[in-house]
Amino acid sequence: MVVAANDGAYGKADVTTPVKKPLMVLATLPRVLGPGETLKLPVNVFAMEKSVKNVSVTLETNDIISIEGNSTKKLSFSKPGDDLVEFDIKVKDFVGVGKVKVIATSGAEKATHEIEIQVRNPNPMVTNVYSSILEAGESWNKSYLPVGMQGTNNGILEVSNIPPMNLGERLNYLIRYPHGCIEQTTSSGFPQLYVSQLLDLNEKQKKEVPENIQATLDRLKLFQVSSGGFSYWPGGNEASEWGTNYGGHFMLEADKLGYVLPVGMLNKWVKQQQRFAKDWKFNDGGFNDHGHYNNNDLMQAYRLFTLAMAGQPDKGAMNRMRNTEGISDQAKWRLAAAYGIMGSNDVAQKLIAGLDTEVKDYSELSYTYGSGLRDRAMILETLVSINDRKMAAALVQDISESLNQDKWFSTQTVSYALLSVGKFVGDSNLNDKFTFTYAVDGQSTNAGSSQPIFNANLPSGVSSKELSVKNTSSGILYAKMILQGVPLQGDTTSASNNLKVAVVYKDKEGNKLNPRNLKQGTDFVAEVSITNPSSTGRKYDEMALTQIFPSGWEITNSRMDAVGGNAGTKPEYQDVRDDRIYTYFDIKSGSTHKYIINLNAAYQGRFYLPSISCEAMYDNSISARQPGGWVKVVKDQEI
Repeated sequence: MVVAANDGAYGKADVTTPVKKPLMVLATLPRVLGPGETLKLPVNVFAMEKSVKNVSVTLETNDIISIEGNSTKKLSFSKPGDDLVEFDIKVKDFVGVGKVKVIATSGAEKATHEIEIQVRNPNPMVTNVYSSILEAGESWNKSYLPVGMQGTNNGILEVSNIPPMNLGERLNYLIRYPHGCIEQTTSSGFPQLYVSQLLDLNEKQKKEVPENIQATLDRLKLFQVSSGGFSYWPGGNEASEWGTNYGGHFMLEADKLGYVLPVGMLNKWVKQQQRFAKDWKFNDGGFNDHGHYNNNDLMQAYRLFTLAMAGQPDKGAMNRMRNTEGISDQAKWRLAAAYGIMGSNDVAQKLIAGLDTEVKDYSELSYTYGSGLRDRAMILETLVSINDRKMAAALVQDISESLNQDKWFSTQTVSYALLSVGKFVGDSNLNDKFTFTYAVDGQSTNAGSSQPIFNANLPSGVSSKELSVKNTSSGILYAKMILQGVPLQGDTTSASNNLKVAVVYKDKEGNKLNPRNLKQGTDFVAEVSITNPSSTGRKYDEMALTQIFPSGWEITNSRMDAVGGNAGTKPEYQDVRDDRIYTYFDIKSGSTHKYIINLNAAYQGRFYLPSISCEAMYDNSISARQPGGWVKVVKDQEI
């Protein structure tokens, strides 16, 4: 089309022009595939001119995908048109990027179509940990088998001269955590700010850590609302008070270390914090039976701490809070840190005089996302800021021992614990080098570090290996082997811990159907019911429902009317990806929520349906799952 204009005169002209070749080819695959899956690859061949009669279609693949049967098929055309040919393919037990290339030839004419597809294992990560304490001159020998299927497994040897904190496993947990609210986004980046204080980074880590931190800063922009605070989910319109504190704290720490902040983000955030600080009123609600603080003093103390960090301390609000009767010990510790940043150590010391560093263990599902360990980590940060090395060292020992336990902690707890220990170590200038040797299957390496923790990658694969570690230092060393990987077969058992989950599949008329054997092209829904059976009347906050679907099923537009005429419960937030949907919500005691996902059985083949799981993101004692298994999508005559 051409459009012309001159001094008020206009004109246009257009012509339809086909863009084609005598021979064309188009292959179609799902958005992702999984190990062990088989499917039919449909290939459309277009003969656009009469001269194209006999066509040879050949399929080529890389080493992740194998061809079952003939790799070449023939087609004949009596006139211009199109025809379909199918190839049987199978995904090997690997993950990575699968590649297929379709080549169609007819005489001198040739057409090709190449596809790259992600082969992922949707099952959850499995972790095995082994450890030993080595006196000077002692050795530790351990046989191990890599965990999970090849391509997903890795191993880390962690050796330290400070009490172990399971750094490798805890940091991986934060980085790989699938959910992405403001708290979890911040938690993944926070400890990476100070990880170099704890261990010598290798070249790969030296590149990845700054990239991860900058990516976290850039993502924070998605949460910032017009007032300047941060919402709990991307694109929200209301600021989360704790999220605004926590995300802002990370932003300030990163800025101090020289990272580039998104333009305008800091100034808008400061103004919001100042408004929040001035509007605050103390709500002395105490400590309730469900493990939540009813008071809001810790929220305000943290806000004042961040304003002090930003060089904009609200001295009036700080002094008003300091003279408020009944504020909690946690709030006093945090407020003392604000005074410490301002250089008023004498005021800080008076605030915390006689306070204990012990905190009653609890677990918050929302609000400040707190726990006893998280609060002790915040206390440690305060002790570092006021230079109380003796009390801080004892708390580091306590926090490290907690992290080293085989125990689940929330993202908030793990992040703050690693952050505070990293700050303590960085501020201590601990540079006593330790040395040791380690060997895998007889291949020995001399190693050591001037940082408190040393990490080395162990060989992966699927065969058994022998590890040996010898302490060549004069002091005690702590050795730990962390093995992680994704198993080929997911968990096939159901579970229910203070939560109930049920799933049914229905056709477009609302009739139940068997998802194990579906006709290609079937439109249907997955209907998940979630019940909070709490006998204590406890409301469950920040719940996450994870649904990962087989490669051969496609998620259809959830903004359209649900199949069967039932739209289900509206979630707080939903994250829709190529092969999975994460649904987030709160649920009252005795309530049942119903979440409905529209699906289509798009591709013929045999595919893996992972288990459906639901959990409280900040309390793993609230969880449930329903097992998955293998499903088929077949032609109509095969039903």
